[in-house]
This record gives sequence, C-alpha cells and structure tokens, in this order.
Amino acid sequence: MIISKDSVVSMNYTLKNSAGEVMDTSIGREPLVYLHGVGALIPGLEQELNGKKEKDQLTVVIPPEHAYGSRRDDLLRVVSKSGFQGSEELEEGMRVQLDTENGPMIAVVCKIEENDVTLDMNHPLADMTLHFEVEIVGVRPASADEIAHGHVHGHGGHHH
Repeated sequence: MIISKDSVVSMNYTLKNSAGEVMDTSIGREPLVYLHGVGALIPGLEQELNGKKEKDQLTVVIPPEHAYGSRRDDLLRVVSKSGFQGSEELEEGMRVQLDTENGPMIAVVCKIEENDVTLDMNHPLADMTLHFEVEIVGVRPASADEIAHGHVHGHGGHHH
C-alpha cells in the first residue's frame, strides 16, 4: 500500500542538522506512527512521503520554509523576572513553560538583564534546514474513527 491521505504510517527516522549532528531519532525507540494528510508532520516531510510504501528508505532535505519557518523577532518577549515563580534560578539557555492565550508554550531564556528577562518563543528548529533519514516500517488505511479524530488510535497511537 502506498502512502496517501488517511494512511496510518509507521516510520523510523533520524533528524540531523546541516552540520550532521543528530537532533532527534526514533532508533532505539518505537517507530513514529502518524496519520498522513492531517498536518501531523512538517509540510516538507509529509510531501516527500506521499506515494512511498513499506520498506522504502529515503533521505530528505527540508528548507526552513517547509519545516519550522524562519526565526521571527516578534516572538522575542521581554518580561519581568518577578513573573517567574519557584526557587529555580533563571539562567540563559534554559527552557521555561509559559501559559499563553493559545495554551502552554515552551520558550528559551535568551537574555537576563537585572529585572528584565528576554524570552525566545521561536521553535528551536526555526531557521534550520533539516536532514531526515526515513525508513517506512508500515502503511495501513486509517479507521473511520481515526479519520474523524484526526490521529492514530491503538498501538503507537494516542489511546491505549
């Protein structure tokens, strides 16, 4: 069966940056299982997987505009240090979770000056060209329930 909209795909992957450093991988873990055609993956990767089938192996290079986009200066926020609760000392480079009007978001503390903390809410992979090595482990049609809910159920899915 080939991958098309409403296929449930299982795949192993390794993600590297342009310097060849491994950023993420499923090797040593369960394969990634997702519902194809609903935006579960970054657009560039989903597009490359269209029409592929079980046992296919591919190397894909995805520019930022088809991955996590470009870094945006409007996603830098300066907030007051007093807004952070907890005993943990804030440090540049640490990740913090924020409650926003769109729900929780992860931000990186990029600068601390006296009482001002600059937070970077860009995706950590923004501006990056992503290099994926992918092996398709399995492809099956999605059930009507999975299509209705927009994600995979059962083994490797959200509901166990």
